[in-house]
Amino acid sequence: MTVEMLPHVNACLNATSAILLAAGYICIRRGKVTAHKTCMLAAFVASSAFLACYLIYHFQVGHVRFSGEGVVRLVYVPILATHVVLAVFVVPLALWTLYHAARNQFDRHRRIARWTLPIWLYVSVTGVVVYWMLYRVY
Repeated sequence: MTVEMLPHVNACLNATSAILLAAGYICIRRGKVTAHKTCMLAAFVASSAFLACYLIYHFQVGHVRFSGEGVVRLVYVPILATHVVLAVFVVPLALWTLYHAARNQFDRHRRIARWTLPIWLYVSVTGVVVYWMLYRVY
């Protein structure tokens, strides 16, 4: 695998994470605890793999400038900004949420997961959008 392939790999990992998060949510709403646990742990693995690939890519390539102009830039910048800011919070939130689940502290787990899930899902989906806008549109 070459470093040029990593943005595509990252988008796939983000999309996988988003799908697993949604599936995990559906599973827990239907009372399928084991399936929920499996989906959420797999989403964490996919997001962790994304983070590793993201860091490797940017250590190799550096900053990638968005070349779009006009209205599309006005759309891209807020998406990127919210994605980056919320991504910083996802790591500790996900770890804290998983910690409480592993300790069978399900009241605390649920309380934190109500915040973690939508933020993590947003970060995963906007990661794909940022990839698409940065590498596929321009």
